[in-house]
Amino acid sequence: MTHNEVRKDYLLDRWVVIATERGRRPTDFAKKERQKAKAGVCPMCPGNENMTPPAVLVYLKSGKGIRKVRDKDGFRYKNWLIRCVPNLYPAFTPPKEKVNQEQFMKSDNLGLAVGHHEVLVESPNHDEHPSDAEIPQLIHIINGYINRLREFSAKPYVRYVSIFRNHGLEAGASLSHAHSQIIATPFIPKIVADEIKASRKFWKRNGKCVFCSIMQKERDGPRLVLENSKFLVFTPYASVNPLEFWIFPKKHEATLLEMSKNEVETFAETLKTCLRGLKNLVNDPPYNYGFHLAINKNAQEYYHWHLEVYPQLATWAGFEKSTGVYINTVTPEVAAESLRKTISA
Repeated sequence: MTHNEVRKDYLLDRWVVIATERGRRPTDFAKKERQKAKAGVCPMCPGNENMTPPAVLVYLKSGKGIRKVRDKDGFRYKNWLIRCVPNLYPAFTPPKEKVNQEQFMKSDNLGLAVGHHEVLVESPNHDEHPSDAEIPQLIHIINGYINRLREFSAKPYVRYVSIFRNHGLEAGASLSHAHSQIIATPFIPKIVADEIKASRKFWKRNGKCVFCSIMQKERDGPRLVLENSKFLVFTPYASVNPLEFWIFPKKHEATLLEMSKNEVETFAETLKTCLRGLKNLVNDPPYNYGFHLAINKNAQEYYHWHLEVYPQLATWAGFEKSTGVYINTVTPEVAAESLRKTISA
């Protein structure tokens, strides 16, 4: 008789039950019919630029390169490669007047949802999601992330920049056009803050990056999904979600701002390969992905940016929501094996 396992996250005080007794194969999830957003006029498609706020960043073809512009004075650029626009219903909004760090930290400003909330339209083609996009287009998307991260990181009231993607209606994507979101916040969210705290503690005690140590262990183990010259992909030991996987740069970097041109290109290839494998394995499932990074320069020595991908193949019910303990019916080892086989097929 096999027994379920209780596993603890590498850094977080978070527990997961790996339910081997009722374990499922990844292909069990492929039989479900996926929900799709209702069809209608898409505000993100070419020709509908006036349905969105003016773009704060537009990539246009310019000879063999790219020209970066922004909409202004009511004018909307056409024939774009990517567009980044303010969210019509933002969770965080910029301050009404220019402030410095000292002014913002005054008590009368605390509690305000000050920041930014933008939508990055990833392609003029409605269904060109990362699993199907050409590598040059994915490179534009990643460079768009970096452009916005660089601008927001320099603002005195921004302490964190969340770059994430919702794919599929069940994962929170109310619009089906390929897009990501970027939210700049005046605080560091709890999960990342806890990771930063734990990694700083490990670095002070051991003089090295805990994430680099984790990668060193995972690269030779059963949870490895993919390894290339620049990146390592693995299913985490205490995966919360079935088929969850993480992508890490081998080079120690705290933020995407440190990526070289070659790293961006390789990351685009890695991202497409993994998301394509996920799509083929379980019939284009809904998923979320989010970058974990640190914009505080003090964290550069001990924090390591990475991308976490969460397929939405399970529904959290009363136990998970009331305890914060999760039950995963696909072991990370089985998930890694299935993804490896699908990617190499």
